[in-house]
Amino acid sequence: MRDLFVYFHISFETNHSLSPSFVGFPPCPTHNQIGPSWGIFTLAIIPRDDEISALYYIFFIKVKLEKLATIKEGKNDKWLDAYHDPVASIYTFTQCLTLSDIQADGDWKLIVADLGTGTYDMKLKVYKNTTLMSEHTIIDLPTGVVTFYMDTHEPRTPAIAVASGPYIYVYKNLRPYFKFTLPPLNIHPLEEDLWNQAKDDQVNVYSMREMLENLRQEGCSLTVRSLRLLQLESGHTVITCLDTMKKSVADEDAISCLVLGTESKSIYILDPEAFTVLATMDLPSVPVFISVNGMFDVDYRIVVSCRNGCVYTLKRGSKDVGKHMIELNSQPVGMQRINKNIYVGCMDETLHCFTSKGKKLWTVRLPASITTIEIIDYKPRSFSAVLVALSNQEVHIYKEKFLVDIIKMDDTVTGLKFGRFGREDGTLVMTTKRGGLYVKILKRTAKFEEKALSAGPPVAQNQKLNVPKKTKLFVDQTQRERENAVAMHRTFQRDLAHLRLKVMREYVKALDNSMNPISSDPMEPLKLSAHVQGIGPTFKFTVKLQNTSLSQASSNLLITFDYDNKLYDFRKKLIQVPMLVPGLTYDFETFVDCLNDKGIAENVKVYVLKQGKSVPLITGVVSMPVSESIVVV
Repeated sequence: MRDLFVYFHISFETNHSLSPSFVGFPPCPTHNQIGPSWGIFTLAIIPRDDEISALYYIFFIKVKLEKLATIKEGKNDKWLDAYHDPVASIYTFTQCLTLSDIQADGDWKLIVADLGTGTYDMKLKVYKNTTLMSEHTIIDLPTGVVTFYMDTHEPRTPAIAVASGPYIYVYKNLRPYFKFTLPPLNIHPLEEDLWNQAKDDQVNVYSMREMLENLRQEGCSLTVRSLRLLQLESGHTVITCLDTMKKSVADEDAISCLVLGTESKSIYILDPEAFTVLATMDLPSVPVFISVNGMFDVDYRIVVSCRNGCVYTLKRGSKDVGKHMIELNSQPVGMQRINKNIYVGCMDETLHCFTSKGKKLWTVRLPASITTIEIIDYKPRSFSAVLVALSNQEVHIYKEKFLVDIIKMDDTVTGLKFGRFGREDGTLVMTTKRGGLYVKILKRTAKFEEKALSAGPPVAQNQKLNVPKKTKLFVDQTQRERENAVAMHRTFQRDLAHLRLKVMREYVKALDNSMNPISSDPMEPLKLSAHVQGIGPTFKFTVKLQNTSLSQASSNLLITFDYDNKLYDFRKKLIQVPMLVPGLTYDFETFVDCLNDKGIAENVKVYVLKQGKSVPLITGVVSMPVSESIVVV
């Protein structure tokens, strides 16, 4: 319970008329005590003119509030707005957030590995409630932070492990304790020989650089020294993901091993006491997200999603990493595991759920791209769900495949962590793209009902179709198709190839003869249409021509007709076309006399020509109607 001090700054003036003026939210000496989320404001009454002779009184009003969430009524009936600071200047991701009781006093702290600017000002921050408790500088960019128990000493205080570059920095009691360095990579024999020759001055710099460049182009893995010589910053052996694994006991405060993935496509399991490598596993690609289940001394499973768009499952003693491989449609942006189900968010705005053996259970299409995902494991209510942060400033909560809640934010969420914070079990900590820090508490009366917000499939989808019984003809045809499957497939492919060949020949013929109402010449983009009006024997023939270009006009065009002279007579056999302005449709009219009264009709071809060219630009074919008999009055 905190106290909110509201200050009213009032000025009295006897000789002048007063007008109230709202000054704002100035800082207060007790601001740090109350917390940055509690508003401190001043209300002043100031005279309208410049002559201020006032007697100032300051009244202190002490207002007790039970919870901060009662100040502002929340829009979500399931969460309490416990704390929010949009200018906290915390730039991090979900992998760099964790909650732990690092002092063994029952008061859980928020541990943040702040990315800073990406080049400098990287720090490890520890928050007690909403107050910055400790701060440590990190030399390189952090990629993950976890807490683990190193020993069985009392009190049971966990250590903090921060993955940064090729190192694991371990903090005990908020003090630097140990630094673990990744084991060196195996050096290529030719690369080692080149450096030995350089040591003995047997090769110059230019020849050595050329040889190293050839090795790199052949796909050989080079050391950091060689890459620096080639001025390549990428390719350092650094840690990409971090997690913990219980060693021999599954208790919450049992000793845990560190499990880390590296840029060299490897997974290392470290001993928590001696910080030696207990096991090493190789992957086909660089790991980016990791989830661990089980105990090292008994049996364990490590689920790893890699940059090649695949998810691999590693078991104790297993050598074949491709046995339980999951191929995704796009690159993963987040991965979590609940019991035996694996939840993967991808860059194509989809959330997938797989079994531990790689079988897809369902896929949900999301309204925006995913920024990060996290799990809710609320043991007092036995509630488990997946938190999905989206780029449209929303956080969706999915219970299995059903959308049960939506949290709307003022900024895009980049980091999520659900767990115990302080002495509250159901706490959700969120960091945003602009550096904000938000804390929400799950109400004890909150109910998440499946299908509460998701409409789900239509009712007709769950109804069984009335499929008729198999007839003897159907069975005979099925048997014939099974026996002659190869011959039928070859016949179908041959006929399909003949059809494609015929279509292409007709298409080429139409292009050569310009038998197309739309011009295929990019320099003269024209569109032609024609129609005939009348019942005969005289018809009105109208040709519509349009320039479909955006900015280029067409000129020097002619319209002519191809017809049977014994059947028709065009009064205008050649029409001069003026300059065509882009976007406008021009009408050209002429009259046609039918010379035959026997009810015969033929097609008439319309040509659009360009002066100086023998091939028409466009050709149109018009079906002439049958002429009525000549009526003499």
